[in-house]
Amino acid sequence: MHRLAGLNNARQAQAFIDYMASRGIALVLAPEPEGMVAIWLKDSEHLVEAQAELNMFLANPHDRKYQAASWTVAESRTAKFYYNSPGLLALVKSGAGPFGLMVMVVTIVIYGLWLFGLQQPVFELLHFPVMNGDQWQVWRFFSHALIHFSTLHIIFNCLWWWLLGGQLERHSGSSKLAQVFLVSALISGFAQFWLHGPNFGGLSGVVYALMGYIWWMGWLAPQRGLVLPNSYVVFMLVWLVLGFAQPFGMSVANMAHLFGLFSGCGLALVDAKLHKQANN
Repeated sequence: MHRLAGLNNARQAQAFIDYMASRGIALVLAPEPEGMVAIWLKDSEHLVEAQAELNMFLANPHDRKYQAASWTVAESRTAKFYYNSPGLLALVKSGAGPFGLMVMVVTIVIYGLWLFGLQQPVFELLHFPVMNGDQWQVWRFFSHALIHFSTLHIIFNCLWWWLLGGQLERHSGSSKLAQVFLVSALISGFAQFWLHGPNFGGLSGVVYALMGYIWWMGWLAPQRGLVLPNSYVVFMLVWLVLGFAQPFGMSVANMAHLFGLFSGCGLALVDAKLHKQANN
Protein backbone atom coordinates (compact mmCIF):
# COMPACT_ATOMS: atom_id res chain seq x y z
CA MET A 1 0.00 0.00 0.00
CA HIS A 2 1.07 3.58 -0.70
CA ARG A 3 -0.06 6.67 1.20
CA LEU A 4 -1.29 9.29 -1.28
CA ALA A 5 -2.30 12.18 0.97
CA GLY A 6 -3.77 13.30 4.27
CA LEU A 7 -7.00 15.33 4.35
CA ASN A 8 -9.05 16.92 7.12
CA ASN A 9 -12.42 16.22 5.45
CA ALA A 10 -13.41 12.55 5.49
CA ARG A 11 -16.47 13.06 3.29
CA GLN A 12 -14.45 14.72 0.55
CA ALA A 13 -11.87 11.97 0.81
CA GLN A 14 -14.60 9.36 0.43
CA ALA A 15 -15.91 11.13 -2.67
CA PHE A 16 -12.48 10.87 -4.27
CA ILE A 17 -12.22 7.21 -3.27
CA ASP A 18 -15.61 6.52 -4.85
CA TYR A 19 -14.55 8.29 -8.03
CA MET A 20 -11.37 6.25 -8.28
CA ALA A 21 -13.35 3.07 -7.60
CA SER A 22 -15.49 3.91 -10.63
CA ARG A 23 -12.25 3.95 -12.62
CA GLY A 24 -11.21 0.56 -11.24
CA ILE A 25 -8.57 1.84 -8.80
CA ALA A 26 -8.98 0.79 -5.17
CA LEU A 27 -8.25 3.28 -2.38
CA VAL A 28 -8.95 3.12 1.35
CA LEU A 29 -9.21 5.60 4.22
CA ALA A 30 -7.23 5.41 7.43
CA PRO A 31 -7.55 7.67 10.49
CA GLU A 32 -4.63 9.88 11.49
CA PRO A 33 -3.88 12.24 14.43
CA GLU A 34 -5.57 15.63 14.80
CA GLY A 35 -8.77 14.42 13.09
CA MET A 36 -7.05 13.82 9.75
CA VAL A 37 -7.64 10.91 7.41
CA ALA A 38 -5.15 9.37 4.99
CA ILE A 39 -5.91 8.09 1.51
CA TRP A 40 -4.02 4.88 0.74
CA LEU A 41 -3.55 3.28 -2.68
CA LYS A 42 -3.80 -0.50 -2.57
CA ASP A 43 -1.87 -1.24 -5.78
CA SER A 44 1.22 0.89 -6.47
CA GLU A 45 0.91 -0.03 -10.16
CA HIS A 46 -1.65 2.80 -10.41
CA LEU A 47 0.44 5.33 -8.48
CA VAL A 48 1.08 7.80 -11.31
CA GLU A 49 -2.57 7.89 -12.39
CA ALA A 50 -3.82 8.12 -8.81
CA GLN A 51 -1.52 11.04 -7.99
CA ALA A 52 -2.54 12.89 -11.15
CA GLU A 53 -6.23 12.39 -10.35
CA LEU A 54 -5.66 13.46 -6.74
CA ASN A 55 -4.08 16.73 -7.89
CA MET A 56 -7.13 17.46 -10.06
CA PHE A 57 -9.44 16.57 -7.18
CA LEU A 58 -7.65 18.85 -4.73
CA ALA A 59 -7.89 21.69 -7.25
CA ASN A 60 -11.67 21.26 -7.53
CA PRO A 61 -13.10 18.85 -4.92
CA HIS A 62 -16.69 19.99 -5.55
CA ASP A 63 -16.76 18.92 -9.20
CA ARG A 64 -20.02 17.12 -10.00
CA LYS A 65 -18.21 14.03 -11.27
CA TYR A 66 -17.11 13.17 -7.72
CA GLN A 67 -20.62 13.41 -6.34
CA ALA A 68 -21.93 11.38 -9.27
CA ALA A 69 -19.33 8.69 -8.58
CA SER A 70 -20.48 8.47 -4.96
CA TRP A 71 -24.02 7.79 -6.10
CA THR A 72 -22.78 5.21 -8.59
CA VAL A 73 -20.89 3.14 -6.04
CA ALA A 74 -23.25 3.75 -3.10
CA GLU A 75 -24.91 0.35 -3.46
CA SER A 76 -21.57 -1.45 -3.21
CA ARG A 77 -20.71 -0.11 0.25
CA THR A 78 -22.47 0.76 3.47
CA ALA A 79 -23.61 4.29 4.20
CA LYS A 80 -21.00 4.72 6.91
CA PHE A 81 -17.33 5.28 6.22
CA TYR A 82 -15.06 2.29 6.36
CA TYR A 83 -11.55 2.85 7.62
CA ASN A 84 -9.11 0.14 6.64
CA SER A 85 -6.05 0.86 8.75
CA PRO A 86 -2.70 -0.17 7.22
CA GLY A 87 -0.26 -2.27 9.17
CA LEU A 88 2.03 -0.70 11.77
CA LEU A 89 5.13 -1.05 9.59
CA ALA A 90 3.41 0.59 6.61
CA LEU A 91 2.16 3.38 8.87
CA VAL A 92 5.66 4.04 10.26
CA LYS A 93 7.22 4.00 6.78
CA SER A 94 4.55 6.33 5.40
CA GLY A 95 5.33 8.94 8.05
CA ALA A 96 9.09 9.06 7.61
CA GLY A 97 11.71 9.21 4.90
CA PRO A 98 14.93 7.19 4.54
CA PHE A 99 17.05 9.34 6.87
CA GLY A 100 14.37 9.45 9.55
CA LEU A 101 13.89 5.69 9.40
CA MET A 102 17.65 5.08 9.51
CA VAL A 103 18.03 7.16 12.67
CA MET A 104 15.10 5.37 14.31
CA VAL A 105 16.48 1.93 13.46
CA VAL A 106 19.98 2.78 14.72
CA THR A 107 18.54 4.30 17.90
CA ILE A 108 16.44 1.19 18.58
CA VAL A 109 19.37 -1.15 17.92
CA ILE A 110 21.56 0.82 20.33
CA TYR A 111 18.85 0.69 22.98
CA GLY A 112 18.55 -3.05 22.39
CA LEU A 113 22.25 -3.42 23.17
CA TRP A 114 21.67 -1.28 26.25
CA LEU A 115 18.92 -3.63 27.45
CA PHE A 116 21.19 -6.63 26.92
CA GLY A 117 23.58 -5.32 29.55
CA LEU A 118 26.04 -3.45 27.36
CA GLN A 119 25.33 -0.06 28.94
CA GLN A 120 28.96 0.74 29.79
CA PRO A 121 30.56 -0.11 26.42
CA VAL A 122 27.71 1.58 24.51
CA PHE A 123 28.01 4.76 26.55
CA GLU A 124 31.82 4.80 26.39
CA LEU A 125 31.69 4.47 22.61
CA LEU A 126 28.99 7.06 21.89
CA HIS A 127 28.97 9.71 24.63
CA PHE A 128 29.82 13.35 23.94
CA PRO A 129 33.62 13.85 24.05
CA VAL A 130 35.09 14.82 27.41
CA MET A 131 37.85 16.77 25.62
CA ASN A 132 40.58 14.47 26.89
CA GLY A 133 41.81 13.34 23.50
CA ASP A 134 38.46 11.92 22.42
CA GLN A 135 37.43 15.24 20.82
CA TRP A 136 39.12 13.93 17.66
CA GLN A 137 36.59 11.09 17.55
CA VAL A 138 34.23 13.23 15.51
CA TRP A 139 31.23 10.91 15.67
CA ARG A 140 30.87 11.63 19.40
CA PHE A 141 29.66 15.16 18.70
CA PHE A 142 26.52 13.59 17.15
CA SER A 143 26.22 10.00 18.42
CA HIS A 144 25.20 11.11 21.92
CA ALA A 145 21.76 11.82 20.40
CA LEU A 146 21.30 8.10 19.70
CA ILE A 147 21.74 6.92 23.33
CA HIS A 148 18.63 6.42 25.47
CA PHE A 149 18.44 5.37 29.09
CA SER A 150 14.89 4.02 29.51
CA THR A 151 11.96 2.70 27.52
CA LEU A 152 9.91 5.82 28.20
CA HIS A 153 12.86 7.95 27.10
CA ILE A 154 13.25 6.26 23.71
CA ILE A 155 9.51 6.00 23.03
CA PHE A 156 8.95 9.69 23.75
CA ASN A 157 11.88 10.81 21.60
CA CYS A 158 11.27 8.43 18.69
CA LEU A 159 7.60 9.39 18.53
CA TRP A 160 8.42 13.09 18.26
CA TRP A 161 11.28 12.37 15.84
CA TRP A 162 8.87 10.39 13.65
CA LEU A 163 6.16 13.09 13.75
CA LEU A 164 8.34 16.17 13.31
CA GLY A 165 11.26 14.70 11.41
CA GLY A 166 8.91 12.83 9.11
CA GLN A 167 7.01 16.01 8.32
CA LEU A 168 10.20 17.92 7.53
CA GLU A 169 11.72 15.12 5.45
CA ARG A 170 8.57 14.65 3.37
CA HIS A 171 8.42 18.41 2.80
CA SER A 172 12.07 19.43 2.37
CA GLY A 173 13.96 16.20 1.75
CA SER A 174 16.44 14.01 3.60
CA SER A 175 19.31 16.50 3.31
CA LYS A 176 17.40 19.15 5.26
CA LEU A 177 16.48 16.70 8.02
CA ALA A 178 20.11 15.53 8.18
CA GLN A 179 21.24 19.16 8.42
CA VAL A 180 18.90 19.88 11.33
CA PHE A 181 20.00 16.67 13.05
CA LEU A 182 23.72 17.37 12.75
CA VAL A 183 23.59 21.07 13.62
CA SER A 184 21.26 20.65 16.58
CA ALA A 185 23.07 17.57 17.95
CA LEU A 186 26.33 19.51 17.85
CA ILE A 187 25.00 22.73 19.44
CA SER A 188 22.77 21.11 22.04
CA GLY A 189 25.53 18.65 22.94
CA PHE A 190 28.09 21.41 23.50
CA ALA A 191 25.65 23.39 25.65
CA GLN A 192 24.77 20.42 27.84
CA PHE A 193 28.41 19.33 28.15
CA TRP A 194 29.89 22.70 29.11
CA LEU A 195 27.28 23.26 31.81
CA HIS A 196 26.71 19.76 33.17
CA GLY A 197 29.33 17.35 31.79
CA PRO A 198 29.11 14.38 29.38
CA ASN A 199 26.57 12.22 31.22
CA PHE A 200 23.62 12.79 28.90
CA GLY A 201 22.08 11.38 25.75
CA GLY A 202 18.94 11.23 23.66
CA LEU A 203 17.21 12.74 20.65
CA SER A 204 15.35 15.36 22.66
CA GLY A 205 17.71 18.22 21.74
CA VAL A 206 17.19 17.37 18.07
CA VAL A 207 13.44 17.04 18.62
CA TYR A 208 13.30 20.54 20.08
CA ALA A 209 15.30 21.78 17.09
CA LEU A 210 12.74 20.23 14.74
CA MET A 211 9.91 21.80 16.69
CA GLY A 212 11.61 25.20 16.57
CA TYR A 213 12.42 24.90 12.87
CA ILE A 214 8.92 23.93 11.73
CA TRP A 215 7.27 26.38 14.14
CA TRP A 216 9.35 29.34 12.99
CA MET A 217 9.16 28.43 9.29
CA GLY A 218 5.39 28.40 9.63
CA TRP A 219 5.62 31.89 11.11
CA LEU A 220 8.39 33.41 8.98
CA ALA A 221 7.60 31.76 5.64
CA PRO A 222 4.02 30.39 5.73
CA GLN A 223 4.05 30.09 1.94
CA ARG A 224 6.51 27.20 2.31
CA GLY A 225 3.69 25.05 3.71
CA LEU A 226 5.40 23.89 6.92
CA VAL A 227 2.85 24.10 9.72
CA LEU A 228 2.95 22.87 13.31
CA PRO A 229 -0.27 22.55 15.37
CA ASN A 230 -0.36 25.01 18.26
CA SER A 231 -1.05 22.13 20.65
CA TYR A 232 2.35 20.61 19.79
CA VAL A 233 4.14 23.91 20.39
CA VAL A 234 2.40 24.52 23.72
CA PHE A 235 3.09 20.99 24.95
CA MET A 236 6.77 21.13 24.03
CA LEU A 237 7.31 24.58 25.54
CA VAL A 238 5.51 23.62 28.76
CA TRP A 239 7.63 20.47 29.01
CA LEU A 240 10.74 22.56 28.40
CA VAL A 241 9.88 24.83 31.34
CA LEU A 242 8.89 21.91 33.59
CA GLY A 243 12.19 20.20 32.82
CA PHE A 244 14.07 22.81 34.83
CA ALA A 245 12.10 21.70 37.90
CA GLN A 246 13.31 18.08 37.39
CA PRO A 247 9.75 16.60 37.52
CA PHE A 248 9.22 13.24 39.25
CA GLY A 249 12.90 13.18 40.19
CA MET A 250 13.95 12.71 36.55
CA SER A 251 17.29 13.99 35.32
CA VAL A 252 16.49 16.16 32.30
CA ALA A 253 19.05 17.53 29.84
CA ASN A 254 17.59 21.01 29.98
CA MET A 255 20.43 22.80 28.20
CA ALA A 256 20.26 20.32 25.34
CA HIS A 257 16.52 21.02 25.02
CA LEU A 258 16.93 24.79 25.20
CA PHE A 259 19.86 25.09 22.80
CA GLY A 260 18.31 22.52 20.49
CA LEU A 261 15.28 24.81 20.27
CA PHE A 262 17.55 27.82 19.64
CA SER A 263 19.41 25.99 16.88
CA GLY A 264 16.19 24.98 15.11
CA CYS A 265 14.81 28.52 15.28
CA GLY A 266 18.13 29.87 14.00
CA LEU A 267 18.15 27.50 11.02
CA ALA A 268 14.57 28.50 10.22
CA LEU A 269 15.53 32.18 10.33
CA VAL A 270 18.37 31.60 7.87
CA ASP A 271 16.27 29.44 5.53
CA ALA A 272 13.37 31.90 5.57
CA LYS A 273 15.70 34.76 4.60
CA LEU A 274 17.30 32.69 1.83
CA HIS A 275 13.86 31.74 0.50
CA LYS A 276 12.79 35.40 0.53
CA GLN A 277 15.94 36.47 -1.33
CA ALA A 278 15.48 33.72 -3.91
CA ASN A 279 11.96 34.94 -4.67
CA ASN A 280 12.86 38.63 -4.93
